[in-house]
Amino acid sequence: MLYLYSLIFGVVQGLTEFLPVSSSGHLVILHDMLKLNLISDLAFDVSLHLGTLLALIIYFRIEILRYIAAVVEIFIPKRAVNRADLSDIMLIIYASIPAAVVGVVFGEAIENFFRQSWIVAITLIAGSILMFLVEKYGQAIHDFTGMSILKALYIGTAQVLALIPGVSRSGITIVAGMSAKLKREEAAKFSFLLSMPVVFGAGVFNFIDIDWARLVPSELLLFAIGAISSFVIGFLVIKYLLRFLKNHSLNAFGWYRIGLAGLIIIWIMVK
Repeated sequence: MLYLYSLIFGVVQGLTEFLPVSSSGHLVILHDMLKLNLISDLAFDVSLHLGTLLALIIYFRIEILRYIAAVVEIFIPKRAVNRADLSDIMLIIYASIPAAVVGVVFGEAIENFFRQSWIVAITLIAGSILMFLVEKYGQAIHDFTGMSILKALYIGTAQVLALIPGVSRSGITIVAGMSAKLKREEAAKFSFLLSMPVVFGAGVFNFIDIDWARLVPSELLLFAIGAISSFVIGFLVIKYLLRFLKNHSLNAFGWYRIGLAGLIIIWIMVK
C-alpha cells in the first residue's frame, strides 16, 4: 500500500507543480489524508521535487544549453555573444532574488506557520480571484524575452507568495507575468524557467537537513517511485500546458481551485 501511496504522491506532484493549482497545497492535504509514516517526510518531498526539476531540465534542455553557451562565449576572445540569451539569463537571475532571500531568511518560519489546511483553502480561493481578474483585465501582448528588469523583479516578488502553501508558484508567477502584459504562454514559460533555480536551491537547502543515516532501503524505494512518477507526469504537463495556454484562459484552473478549497473546508469540518 505504501508503494501505491508513493505513486499517488508522485503523480499529484507532477500534475500540480506546473498546473497553477498549488503542489504544496495538494501535498499538505495528501499528507493529512494519507499517512505514510516515513522516518523523513522532508526527504520524500525532496525526492518528489527532484523529479519535477528533472522534468524541467529535460524539457528546456535546448534553452539551457543555449544559455550555457552564451555564458561560455563571454570568455572566448573575438566570439560573438548572444545578447538575447544573456538578457534572458539576467531576467531569470533578477527574478529569482526575492524568493531566494525570503526563503533563506524566513522559509522555515513560513513553512511552520502556514502549512495548515485552512490556510491552503483561503489561498486557493485568493489565487482564483487573481486569475479571473487578470484574464478579464490583463493585456497579453508581449514575449518575455526583452522584458525589463523591473518587470522581472515584479514577477520574482510575486513568486515570494508561493512560499505559502496553496498560492501556487506557477499560478502566481503566470498571473504576475500576464499583469505585466506577457502573453499567457510566455508568462508560463518564464514561470517554468524561473522555477528551476528556486526548486534547485530549495532542494539543496532541504537536502542538507536530511538525516540520511536514519533512512532504510525500503524508504529509498518509496522515494524512487515518487521521483520517477513526478518526473514522467511533470514532463507531460509542461508539454501540454504550454500548448493549452496558447488558446485557453486560466479560468478553468480558477474554478478547480475554488472547488478544491470547498472540499478542503468540508474535510476540515468532518475529520
